[in-house]
Amino acid sequence: MSAETFLLPDLGEGLTDVEVVRWLVAEGDVVAVDQIVVEVETAKSVVDVPTPFAGRVATLHAAEGETVLTGKPLITVTAAESAPEPAAAPVQPDAADSPEAEAYREEEQAGSGNVLIGYGTPASTGSGRRRRPRPSGQPDPAPATAAPEPAPEPEPAAAAAADEKPGARRGVPQVVSPLVRRLAREKGVDLHGLTAANGGGVITRAHVELAAAEPAAPDSAAEPVAPAASPSGERRIPLNGFRRAVSAALSRSRSEIPEATVWVDVDATPLVELRESTRTASDPGPGLLAYLARFVVAGLRQYPVLNSRLDTERQEIVEHDRVNLGLAVQSDRGLVVPAVLGAETMTTEQLDREIRAVTARAREGRASAEELSAGTFTLNNYGGFRVDGSAAIINHPQVAILGFGRILDRPWVVDGEIVVRKITQMSFVFDHRVCDGGTASGFIRAVADAIEDPASAIPRL
Repeated sequence: MSAETFLLPDLGEGLTDVEVVRWLVAEGDVVAVDQIVVEVETAKSVVDVPTPFAGRVATLHAAEGETVLTGKPLITVTAAESAPEPAAAPVQPDAADSPEAEAYREEEQAGSGNVLIGYGTPASTGSGRRRRPRPSGQPDPAPATAAPEPAPEPEPAAAAAADEKPGARRGVPQVVSPLVRRLAREKGVDLHGLTAANGGGVITRAHVELAAAEPAAPDSAAEPVAPAASPSGERRIPLNGFRRAVSAALSRSRSEIPEATVWVDVDATPLVELRESTRTASDPGPGLLAYLARFVVAGLRQYPVLNSRLDTERQEIVEHDRVNLGLAVQSDRGLVVPAVLGAETMTTEQLDREIRAVTARAREGRASAEELSAGTFTLNNYGGFRVDGSAAIINHPQVAILGFGRILDRPWVVDGEIVVRKITQMSFVFDHRVCDGGTASGFIRAVADAIEDPASAIPRL
């Protein structure tokens, strides 16, 4: 019997491992070339992985929740002719309002992941995600990681109910978003018990949050909990793939880059007034971050060495011809830095639309690999966390990062008078190997001057 084993491909950026989030097929299923067979989570995002082989699934080489190294076996498929096709199930028309369709829509809205670019073609239908209905009374094959248990033949009604769930398998909760699964693992929520409490419906993030807030009910059948390893009752949390990648990147930045920081307090009152003057009942206009992004792009045009990377092997500063403006975004998975690609070509309104779109994708885990890796300079709005300043770490291999604190009403001297103004603090961290303090100070003042006098700065941009 001929068999083909699909080895986990390099999913980009030198990632060495992934975590299996959800298998969309089981051993014994027949699959086609480019069919999505598994969802995996990398250090960057959740990715759909298609199979390059057609045939019958012989082996799933990892269980859900396990880690697979790049280049190691993921799935083995035997030739289709080596095993007979199962009897064809009666074709049922898709029902737009069926529970399966509704679950599929919720999954897409929750941001289940990105199609792996370069491996397979995403389908517009749900064929790669939803399992083919089986004839009434025919049970699904057991998952690869658990031996089948003897059980009575299911009644037709029970089998039909199981077929309504995408990828239904015995004991698998109805959770269509891998982000919800991860949240449940982090908060210690039992999804099986939550499924029963939810009446078998689709479990969302709100259900998990609510369950995590409630005290756990005693379970007499549960195994006794082992005492803490130390009298202090400390809790150990293993670093997941995402945190390991973040840790490695930040450690590399701090160990390789001799960074320096400059900062300045800025009177943002004119910018706030300009932003408010553009708002109407029907159009809120660009947000403050879009204006700041526009000023940053203009500053990088004036000081292009800050939109660069350092080639240490050739001892060269490599200036980029595009400004891919990275934006620090806090998501459920941690801090990510997606980029607005080609920001130097955009107006303030265009920047506003792209900033809102790319940050939304990042929070939902749907940012593309290019968006997450192509940034050439980072803008960090840590004022959203209600803090005033930060000595940020440069996002290697970039050479600088600019941050803004919260805008506060403070006493300020204007024309010899003390008045209340809206003040924010800018902090600029730069790689001292590519420029000196004069260049860094010139850049931060160019941005600050535009904030303090936007009416005259915008026409010159």
